[in-house]
Amino acid sequence: MATYNIAVIRGDGIGKDVVEEGIKVLEAAAPAHKITWKWTEFPWSTEYYFKTGRMMPEDALETLVKFDAIYLGAVGHPKVQDHVTLNGLLLPIRRKFDQYVCERPSILFEGVSSPLANKKAGEIDMVVIRENTEGEYANVGGFQYKDTPQEVAVQTSVFTRHGCERVIRYAFKLAQKRKKKMRVCSITKSNAMGYSMVLWDRTFKAVAAEFPDIQTDSYLIDRACMEFIRKPEQFDVVVASNLFGDILTDIGAIITGSIGLAQSANVNPERDYPSMFEPTHGSAPDIAGKGIANPMAQVLTGAMLLRHLGEQKAGDQVENAVRRVLADGEVLTPDLGGRSKTWDVGDNIAANLGSKPVALKSRRKK
Repeated sequence: MATYNIAVIRGDGIGKDVVEEGIKVLEAAAPAHKITWKWTEFPWSTEYYFKTGRMMPEDALETLVKFDAIYLGAVGHPKVQDHVTLNGLLLPIRRKFDQYVCERPSILFEGVSSPLANKKAGEIDMVVIRENTEGEYANVGGFQYKDTPQEVAVQTSVFTRHGCERVIRYAFKLAQKRKKKMRVCSITKSNAMGYSMVLWDRTFKAVAAEFPDIQTDSYLIDRACMEFIRKPEQFDVVVASNLFGDILTDIGAIITGSIGLAQSANVNPERDYPSMFEPTHGSAPDIAGKGIANPMAQVLTGAMLLRHLGEQKAGDQVENAVRRVLADGEVLTPDLGGRSKTWDVGDNIAANLGSKPVALKSRRKK
């Protein structure tokens, strides 16, 4: 029997809706794998910010370090600029806990239609590994002569050999583990960024020499965006800087059918600190509380959490349950062409955790 202490931050908007379903599914999966969950909820969000002027308390990181993992919904509010929520909660957690790998799979599941023509289930199956603690999001810079006509803003990207090397090596090891195309593609803009991206390119070449069984490609970010649309099936593992990885994963989510399927993990591979698991669909305040948010990204993120904790079979079971519900096509939220409610989807995924597929009737109002 394994017991895991998980910090839960539902956050804002649909985060509150989808985390409920994610916990439901993880609880349903637990008995068969002799898992006990201990959930501790924290109300950190923009609502907390409105009350306190902070996204989370001063001692929040000292509190979170005690947990095995963090299960996050989404943060963001239309009345608060995104840089406030990002720098007030997400980035401090990623940096303090050295979550230098952001792992974001993009899979075209059976039962889901891609907006790209003639793409079949399984044809798109890639993972973007995004450097998560430095690069363009290092938050180094400042303002001079603020709020005057002469205002100057300086934003500095920070790239270190150490930071590039460890995330690139993670990507190569993942390609070996996946045993699919055995290919890693590096994304840069070294034709225009002659220092940071050239360092990245040199480091990629050096690390690649350690993995002779893995084929490599190196694309500029503009070509990579085009290729994600033109021929996404060519990709296996993609490794990119913080900014470029962020951009590419939004494309990856939409070409695989819905951002409501976009799972993600912020990982400290050495497990010296807790990792954080969050979908990438954002807080979507316009549909919050309406019961139409797709919880599948949150559930799939829960599968990633299980695998990170060493519960591979349980993680696979949760992902397979999502696949069954998608393939059945009877209980889906509006983003996937259905009319079901958020909780109906959660119920059906939980019901499909067994060895036989189950289709529950939706509880949606006629």
